[in-house]
Amino acid sequence: MGENRFRGRSLAVINDFSLEERLYLFEKTKELKNLFKAGKSEELRRFRIDDSEFGVYEVFLESSTRTKESFKNAAEFHRIKISNLDVGASSINKKESYADTFNTLTGYNNLVFIVRSKLEGVCRWLEINGKAFAKRNNLPVPPAFINAGDGKHEHPTQELLDEYTFLEKNNWKRDSIHLALIGDLFHGRTVHSKVQGLKIFNNVQVDLIAPRELALPFHYVDEMKANSYKVRIFDSIESYLQQKHIADKWYFTRPQLERMGDEVLKIADILRSKISFRQEFFRYLPPGTTFYHPLPRHKEHPTIPIFLDSTPLNGWEEQSINGKLIRIVLLGLTAGKLGDDFHWEIELEKHPDEPFIEEVAIDNNRPVKKYTEGVNPISHGIVIDHICRGETRKEIRAHMVRIIRVMELFGKGGEWITASRENPDAMKGIIFRPDREALTESEINKLAAIAPGSTINIIDNSKIIKKIRLHMPPRVYNLDSVSCNNDNCISHPSHGENIPAEFFKISENTFVCQYCEKVHTFKEIWK
Repeated sequence: MGENRFRGRSLAVINDFSLEERLYLFEKTKELKNLFKAGKSEELRRFRIDDSEFGVYEVFLESSTRTKESFKNAAEFHRIKISNLDVGASSINKKESYADTFNTLTGYNNLVFIVRSKLEGVCRWLEINGKAFAKRNNLPVPPAFINAGDGKHEHPTQELLDEYTFLEKNNWKRDSIHLALIGDLFHGRTVHSKVQGLKIFNNVQVDLIAPRELALPFHYVDEMKANSYKVRIFDSIESYLQQKHIADKWYFTRPQLERMGDEVLKIADILRSKISFRQEFFRYLPPGTTFYHPLPRHKEHPTIPIFLDSTPLNGWEEQSINGKLIRIVLLGLTAGKLGDDFHWEIELEKHPDEPFIEEVAIDNNRPVKKYTEGVNPISHGIVIDHICRGETRKEIRAHMVRIIRVMELFGKGGEWITASRENPDAMKGIIFRPDREALTESEINKLAAIAPGSTINIIDNSKIIKKIRLHMPPRVYNLDSVSCNNDNCISHPSHGENIPAEFFKISENTFVCQYCEKVHTFKEIWK
């Protein structure tokens, strides 16, 4: 195609690499692994960046051993400059913004940053900020940011090595996978990356095994089902083994009970027993079953007991070894050393989003609807009708208060809750503001985000002269009054990064945060 598609690419979530791109990465990893096994050291040169000026920075704001050392060893293979930010002495801990820290390091000719943080969505924000910094300073390639785990959001490089390992075990067949996910599915970011990552297989069955306290959040379950995965839910390994359709691949995660407070710690032993393998379970396993684990195991309470290390169930050691290989190839792609022979179909331009502001023709043959203030008709002003139609009186009332505050619709007028003319059994809200001038275009766009489905009636001489129906906008941004309500999101105001919140529509009444991918209803994004 005449360009390297991978050079300078960030990997904030697994979906940042398309299915075809991941398959290409896996082919290169397979090739690299075979060269290592065959001892063909000379042929490894075509995988190496081999540039002492190419800077990779490891920034681990949360403790890590395997991921950090895996990337370090991958960088050493490439014979490139590898640096490590001393978190203890970092200005990030002295209230310097993430943007300033990483812009400074980018200016020192560091091109790839491997970032782990307790905050979610960090790499997406840094990617956006880094591109703007590169453009302002005429840098030929923007810095790339690789997510090495952000809070309980995602861990995309672990997902890459997991997918590779599953394919390897499947003899590179992608027709189907049956996977049991076991353990702390609530906090387990390696599991959360599988919601989209497993789409690499054509038919996916996922068995979720966790007690209620550690269960996979419902929106991830919904996403799996939307991806056409067959999903089953069990509260323990014991209950799972009481049925006959048992997965041949089991993926365990470490329970992070220390994050969940004293009440959970009181029942810690009960919770661990539900997700830990025991010797008496052997007889229920189908032939060829393999266990996986992103590691580390808890040394006192391992969900995969140590006595299984020397059994054929052990797939986690090969899985761990694959981590360095995957990350060698990933760095090679990001540097542009690999990827010139990747071919892809020309991507068609997406159709523009449908307009969300609709002017409705006024039917002059229909009886004119009169809005009144008390007994007097409104002669001039605006009326916002059909607010939260079909919801309860309490829900409608609460949201109208929110609309008035956000839109600053204070002053003369009132609010009603009444039955819908189209459906007498459904209630709706009405806000009327006599003598209020028509809303500006930006105000109408804002109202569409906070009151989708409503209509604006503009009244003059006691007649409706214009009617506008509002639909959910595809994107909400550049508004001071919106905020992600995930306290751990990098954009949350409590972190002081001054990051503008941004949301994308994913259904008729829900948005997703641009950074942490938290799903919100249209009511929840407003401060």
